[in-house]
Amino acid sequence: QVQLVESGGGLVQPGGSLRLSCEASRPIISLGTMGWYRQAPGKQRELVALITNSGSTNYADSVKDRFTISRDNAKNTLYLQMNSLKSEDTDVYLCYYSRLGFRTDWGQGTQVTVSS
Repeated sequence: QVQLVESGGGLVQPGGSLRLSCEASRPIISLGTMGWYRQAPGKQRELVALITNSGSTNYADSVKDRFTISRDNAKNTLYLQMNSLKSEDTDVYLCYYSRLGFRTDWGQGTQVTVSS
């Protein structure tokens, strides 16, 4: 089991940028897949981006060319750089860690609000 703590959310104007961080409690992030989901009240959770243990990445079509996922193994931290933010990006963003044979761990979420 690993504890995940997100940070970096907040209020930003349309067109602005934010960088989310997700720090893991143990130095194991390089062994599994990590990623970000987002969810609004009453809506289904949506996968935003993921990065595998080999460094491969995948993005939702709605965020391609605007968001970048990365990982710093030395800091046990996952990042999501979000540029050109739109009002429809407003959501709670949750990071997760997944490893074959183990349960998936989730962070508590960080609110991102894009509004003028």
